[in-house]
Amino acid sequence: MPDFIKMGLALMVVGLVATSILAVTEAVTRGPIAEAKRLEILRALTQVLPQGFDNAPDSDTILLSDSRLNRKLKPVTFYRGRKGDSNLGAAFVVTAPDGYSGNIDIMLAVIPGGTISGIQVVAHAETPGLGDKIVITDWPQSFQGKTLDNTKWGVKKDGGDFDQFAGATITPRAVVGAIKKGLAFFVENEGKIFQPASTEAVK
Repeated sequence: MPDFIKMGLALMVVGLVATSILAVTEAVTRGPIAEAKRLEILRALTQVLPQGFDNAPDSDTILLSDSRLNRKLKPVTFYRGRKGDSNLGAAFVVTAPDGYSGNIDIMLAVIPGGTISGIQVVAHAETPGLGDKIVITDWPQSFQGKTLDNTKWGVKKDGGDFDQFAGATITPRAVVGAIKKGLAFFVENEGKIFQPASTEAVK
């Protein structure tokens, strides 16, 4: 048998073995990865949603789409916290596309009527020691209790109510803008947000 055929067969066998190993590894790790992601979401929901819900917000969800949530109109999951028949609040991720280093994803929780119960930055690429103060300080707490009407939505440098960071105004400005848009979407769509669970995206 010519050497090039032997080499081809050897490469094919190596490829099949490698593919099999990858397939087995993916099958084994799929469950733990999904569970870790679920627990991460639950931790974030527990921090931003009002306390006292007796349902499972990570499974009581609805998908909605709007350019105020993200520019790409990707469906966003709204996690509903309920106690019995009462709606305590909904949490969802809004994306600020204009951070200093790109997108900033913020989990925003709002109670019925349009009052913010909490926020948490869940993904960003801002500069350590400057823009990352949106996660390493208590700055996110300044959004608690805010509504569209009781707040000047901007950083203080622009005449608003929110502090900016020395040398990093772009980051807090982007976050404030995204949260305002997300809150406006919630206020306009509260009835839709708290309707029975559905997996169909609504625009």
